[in-house]
Amino acid sequence: MQIAIIANDTKKELMVQFCIAYCGVLAKHTICATKMTGKMISEATGLEIEQLLPGTQGGLQQITSRLAYNEIDIVLYFRDTNRSNSSLARDYALIRECDINNVPVATNIATAEVLICALDRGDLDWRDIVNPNSEYNRKKRMSAKKN
Repeated sequence: MQIAIIANDTKKELMVQFCIAYCGVLAKHTICATKMTGKMISEATGLEIEQLLPGTQGGLQQITSRLAYNEIDIVLYFRDTNRSNSSLARDYALIRECDINNVPVATNIATAEVLICALDRGDLDWRDIVNPNSEYNRKKRMSAKKN
């Protein structure tokens, strides 16, 4: 599964601690993150993380775009609720894309833990079926072409 990770400045350390706790689960998946969040998590856990642009310089929009193309299966977004209205518009766009593409999104540690535990149990494997870019569907298309 493709996991996107974002954390506002006041939540970065919490996200790092979360990723340390669930490093074993996260290591089984492909992860992208905004620049500083990805760097901090990678340094603390050793996880391989694709680092996108910083969130305020387009990283959030990069993740939103990937959501629009159904390239992300789960979003973990620890956000600061005391931010300006201008950043709320970017948050809304990201969460709206999650809703449109049926991508589970966690905006706090409690929900993130529920998602990660569900991911580990296999409860989110349905994403492989609904995501046209998944390995499951690529193999299915290749099999149909051979027949």
